Amino acid sequence: MEDHTSHISHNHSQDSMNPPTGHEGHDKHAGHHVADFWKRFIISTIVSIPVLALSPMIQQWIGFEFAFPGDRYVLSVLSTFIFIYGGYPFLKGLYDEVKDKAIGMMTLIGVAITVAWAYSVAITFGLPGMDFYWEMATLIDIMLIGHYFEMKSVMGASRSLELLVKMMPSTAHHLVNGMIHDMPVSHLKIGDFVLIKPGEKIPVDGLVTEGESYVDESMLTGESKPVKKEKDSKVIGGAVNSNGSLTIKVLSTGKDSYLNKVVKLVEDAQKVKSNTQNFADRAAKILTFVALGGGVITLVVWLLLGFPFVFALERMVTVMVISCPHALGLAVPLVVAISTSIAAQKGLLIRNRTAFENARLITTIIFDKTGTLTKGSHELQEVKVLNKNFDEKELLRLASGIEQHSEHYIATGLMRKVKELRIAIPKSENFNYLPGKGLEGTVEGKEIKVVGPNYVKEQNINISETNDEYTGTVVYVLVDKSVAGYFTFSDQIRESSLEAIQTLKEAGIKNLLLTGDNEKVAKKVSDELKMDGYLANVLPHEKLDKVKELQQKGKYVAMTGDGVNDAPALAQADVGIAVGSGTDVAAETADIILVNSDPKDIANLILFGKATYNKMVQNLWWAAGYNILAIPLAAGVLYNWGLVLSPAVGAVLMSLSTIVVAINAKLLRND
Repeated sequence: MEDHTSHISHNHSQDSMNPPTGHEGHDKHAGHHVADFWKRFIISTIVSIPVLALSPMIQQWIGFEFAFPGDRYVLSVLSTFIFIYGGYPFLKGLYDEVKDKAIGMMTLIGVAITVAWAYSVAITFGLPGMDFYWEMATLIDIMLIGHYFEMKSVMGASRSLELLVKMMPSTAHHLVNGMIHDMPVSHLKIGDFVLIKPGEKIPVDGLVTEGESYVDESMLTGESKPVKKEKDSKVIGGAVNSNGSLTIKVLSTGKDSYLNKVVKLVEDAQKVKSNTQNFADRAAKILTFVALGGGVITLVVWLLLGFPFVFALERMVTVMVISCPHALGLAVPLVVAISTSIAAQKGLLIRNRTAFENARLITTIIFDKTGTLTKGSHELQEVKVLNKNFDEKELLRLASGIEQHSEHYIATGLMRKVKELRIAIPKSENFNYLPGKGLEGTVEGKEIKVVGPNYVKEQNINISETNDEYTGTVVYVLVDKSVAGYFTFSDQIRESSLEAIQTLKEAGIKNLLLTGDNEKVAKKVSDELKMDGYLANVLPHEKLDKVKELQQKGKYVAMTGDGVNDAPALAQADVGIAVGSGTDVAAETADIILVNSDPKDIANLILFGKATYNKMVQNLWWAAGYNILAIPLAAGVLYNWGLVLSPAVGAVLMSLSTIVVAINAKLLRND
């Protein structure tokens, strides 16, 4: 059973080679949506109140009498309204399934409500017996709310592609003979030249022909640090330019662009996932044939035995009603509704029920580094003083005088630390940006330079202390042309990451680090967290390939991430998990979202997913077992021993089965 999900999940991307089955076909053809099911549920439930009040069986149970001339006709009219209005989606589904030769849950529901309604109308107009109006009405109500819960949960799956596309700017600064003409990106051609101003998104894939700048590609390549771009460097459409200006030559546009290829990868992965078969639908299909066949056989057998038609019909209706999918209808949706509520309180947002229930099968988890195991923000890690005339705070104070003018990610991290330490930021003069090297200026009469390794090498400056083994970013502070010290910056590992990895190991789940960062950074994080392995310098399409490779080896793969670059892999994975601090597209592509961005929630996810699955299996077994015992009794196999279930008793037993399922689902709160 590779795909255990409720009978009301929906296939939004049916492959044209595979005809839709069950109610999925109904949804495709009838076009019902969430709001429609909710509206039908509300109206049908309101009308069900007088139906219950007017039903003789309900009155007998409660011990009151409410009657007036023509009350049975009022009851019939109200019930007929529910049958037509509330039951329309299921009747249409019955029609579609029969037409498509794909008998499933819709057929069972459609037949059950039709038999109950037709038999009840016949009783209203003179046929001896007890009507089933209230049973039909409540069955329709439960099915409508069940569909509403599940349809709502799958909404938004297609929004991920829209969010990806929105990353691309709509206009570009087209350069023609040195003149700038703003024009739609769609009008650009390969070979055109485009100007990218500081802070702007890059509109197309291109090659830098002039200028130097740092570009943030973290949402596209997974590289946590802004990447230096200079002449002959390639840039990706959708990346964000930093504080320099770039002139680029357009290399690709439209469907050939890098971002559009990512969109295609996400789309393809989602299509594969949407073709999963529904386990509850298969169970319902079996029950459908059992109920239909059992009802007809019951009618025929009793007629052949010489019993009156009314008695034979009563036996048939009892079989139909007692095998109505009340319990089966609630078995999965009610667990889904309760588990969703509990999960939200635990910081888990479930978008794909199937993946959530199958979390118990996970054998390998792939972690994206930046923003998942790490915080995704570069922090000042160390201040190393090399000149005894300065201390750490003085070094920070002088550097802040220069860095306050920059928007660079290093400047942001440094200024954050300065404010945290409440260091007074001095004024500076003669500020100057050194492209690709750093910043310089004058602070309190001192010539200050805050520069990277490139400047140090270029000037042949000897550093007394090496830091070749450092895995982050190093920035040197020069005071009057002498190296006074250096700062180290790195992405900080989340406090709960180590505990999460240990918990997963105890559960026998292999964990791997996957990142666009370099080998040193990947190894450091992997070793620090005692992970099973790592893969560095991995591009988005390669992340998808890595997931596929593991799946082809028989692994049940979970993928965690927070960026656009993770979206295709999240969609391809058996279970895609997005951290809440990530981008909207990652969250929309993932199956489960960790609201608190806490890796420990992944362990909770697996345990709770297992408990949820167990409840669904218990409920489905109860619903099936109930029918195995109740249907023969309803058919009258013990008639010779004086044991015959009346339609009323059949309805009571079915209601009891429903109550058992509901109580069992609520026990999930204790797991």
